[in-house]
Amino acid sequence: MANLKSSKKDVRRIRRRRAQNLAVRTALKTRIKKVRQAVEEGDADKIKAEMIVAQKHLDKALQHGVIHKKQAARRKSRIASLAAKALQK
Repeated sequence: MANLKSSKKDVRRIRRRRAQNLAVRTALKTRIKKVRQAVEEGDADKIKAEMIVAQKHLDKALQHGVIHKKQAARRKSRIASLAAKALQK
């Protein structure tokens, strides 16, 4: 356990930041899941709308340092290729 006052403060700050980051990561998973569900349904308008929202959330998480830039690029690429395959059918 931390002994110094500043260390105790750091522990509190880290806890808050971790909780916020977990919430963002959970929201990302939900958004990607919605894209996958839209692909399964095959509704082109819904796929496009969910793609825009998911990419926006990925970019925001990247800007705030919640995920790495390569992870954001990989996730966007994967959902984009899924959507492209579904839209071609």
